[in-house]
Amino acid sequence: MLHVVHHRDYMAPPPERGTFKFDKYQLVMICLRESGAAMTEHAPPPMPRDWLAAVHDPDYVDSVLAADVPREKERRIGFPVTPHIAQRVQHTNGGTWRAAHLAMEHGFAANSAGGSHHSLHDTGAGYCVFNDLAVAANRLIAQGDAARILIVDCDVHQGDGTASLTAGRDDIVTFSMHAEKNFPARKARSDLDVGLPDGTGDASYLEALSTHLPRLLDDGRPDLVLYQAGVDPHGEDKLGRLALTDAGLERRDRFVIGEVRRRGLPVASAMGGGYGQDQRAVAQRHANAMLAMADENAKFPPPPEQRAARQK
Repeated sequence: MLHVVHHRDYMAPPPERGTFKFDKYQLVMICLRESGAAMTEHAPPPMPRDWLAAVHDPDYVDSVLAADVPREKERRIGFPVTPHIAQRVQHTNGGTWRAAHLAMEHGFAANSAGGSHHSLHDTGAGYCVFNDLAVAANRLIAQGDAARILIVDCDVHQGDGTASLTAGRDDIVTFSMHAEKNFPARKARSDLDVGLPDGTGDASYLEALSTHLPRLLDDGRPDLVLYQAGVDPHGEDKLGRLALTDAGLERRDRFVIGEVRRRGLPVASAMGGGYGQDQRAVAQRHANAMLAMADENAKFPPPPEQRAARQK
């Protein structure tokens, strides 16, 4: 069973400026529904302003919610922040938080958007407005849902915003495995960064992942994992510089879910990056990732807290 968080606001009209396409967020759900796989859709709440402002600069948050972002910051984001975008990003951030709560119950859940790992304290960047990974992690800890969270970022681009927003915190650990020569040019410092050379294929990629992730899980002892499951390491991705195949992406996602779940931990995924002229093909990669992760999760019992609740 795939538990997926989705909201109609994840779609947005084509921006007046910029090249970003929102089509894939609708296409992903079409691909999932057409798959015939067992699936439950969950609606996210809009992320409250104060939860956003606990991580981002309050003035920046207010400018986004008022759709009054300065043009220079919109250029860094890559599209204008309209009233619809303001509403959208509240729901995409709420979606990652909601997916984490569903993962605590079911072991795994996916947000069909999010993974906005380039957003910084007082500005967005790289098609990212608010950093749902950092915002959700901060709120989950503040609420007492977790004491320590590991953010695993396997997008082809470094999670610079997530690293910057959580720097110095012992309760949020960041791991980014990305193409070293890709955006952003100036990297932040995650707790662990693994920069890969251009053209890295399945075998070398999976070797690097299997070297580092188990140790982080064992040494860091998180209560929950947030997984940025971007499909842009694919060899055909327009903005990627790596060379993973469809099979390689599936092995990556199954490995992440398997390593987390075999330790009895919940894991929630955010969709992350994936780019190309054929939006249906990109959407299918995202859908395949979610379905593979749900299938891998089905091999494991629910998290301990949920097992205890079912036995009462």
